[in-house]
Amino acid sequence: MATEFIARGADLELVGIRKEFPGFTAIENLDLKIPAGEFFALLGPSGCGKTTTLRLVAGLEQPTVGQILIGGKDVTDTKAYQRPVNTVFQSYALFPHMTVLENVAFGLRQRKIDEPLVKAQQSLDLVELGHLANRRPAQLSGGQQQRVALARALVNRPSLLLLDEPLGALDLKLRRQMQIELKAIQMEVGLTFLHVTHDQEEAMDMADTVAVMNKGHIEQMGAPEKLYDRPKTVFVSKFLGQSNLFVGKAETPNAATIAIDVAGNKISVPKERAEKHTGTIAIGVRPEKAFFHEEKPNLGADHNLIGPGEIIDIRFTGVSNQYLIEIPNVGNVTVFAQNIGKSPVIELGAQVWVSWKVEHSFGLADLPEVAAEHEPVA
Repeated sequence: MATEFIARGADLELVGIRKEFPGFTAIENLDLKIPAGEFFALLGPSGCGKTTTLRLVAGLEQPTVGQILIGGKDVTDTKAYQRPVNTVFQSYALFPHMTVLENVAFGLRQRKIDEPLVKAQQSLDLVELGHLANRRPAQLSGGQQQRVALARALVNRPSLLLLDEPLGALDLKLRRQMQIELKAIQMEVGLTFLHVTHDQEEAMDMADTVAVMNKGHIEQMGAPEKLYDRPKTVFVSKFLGQSNLFVGKAETPNAATIAIDVAGNKISVPKERAEKHTGTIAIGVRPEKAFFHEEKPNLGADHNLIGPGEIIDIRFTGVSNQYLIEIPNVGNVTVFAQNIGKSPVIELGAQVWVSWKVEHSFGLADLPEVAAEHEPVA
């Protein structure tokens, strides 16, 4: 990769942002700080406010209330073209009559920057497309066109790069390849990346920090692994993958765990992994952390055990078999069994018990019925 690009990312801070449109509020009291040089993903379903947030940072919209600071400088009232920001959109918006090199140099020429073609060539080298500088956009693949769009944004040396669903138009294989390349480029140039997406896998693959957005506010923010392992709300638990959720009244807790009774089944969660310790609570577990047994196992207090139930659906997804198990008075439970050449049970109608380690449980701050209106939108 080219080494001419010097790390100069700036931090981004949103303070008390509210954005109203006629008839609805898109963003409600949003506070956010992104450190310089970080790859940050804003993740959420359609209509959650993530693209509006990006447009506010870009200067394409003005907040109703609040401040936007880039590198400590208040840019709330600064015009879009005056901000140290560039945006890469899902639609590449390349000029078809220009060569790739001319496309990348276009913005530099408009601003009368010295040596636009030299700088454009350096930017193309950075995204490993220098050898295609003289081609037209129509002669490139989708992934190559996306990299040209990225080079065109990077050539302006922005302190902050905004990515608005940049990989949405690519097929699955190419999208995964571009995820790796985008992260490598971000680490190479040291810029601050704000990546807006509805694709959970994309956000978790690339970002240092993920903020899950819902109904105009951030539900939870943190490292991808932490969000997945310790979701705090029903929305986050279901938007980031799948979850089995169980609801019951908390029993008197012991020193280490909290337990609920669900149709005669005791389900426990470590105290430090629970958002609520009293009243009616929801305890969850990820499907890949659960196992099933053809006979009732003899497990200790460090395991949860429910059942028996009936396997009512089996789906093969390549990396795993996904089993749907109906347990009377409890509901349906999903278990992922890794595809390692054989599965414990393969027959529909088989009677099984489901278990998982207590340490893999998580306790939520809300209840499924309360959060039903916030179900993820496809």
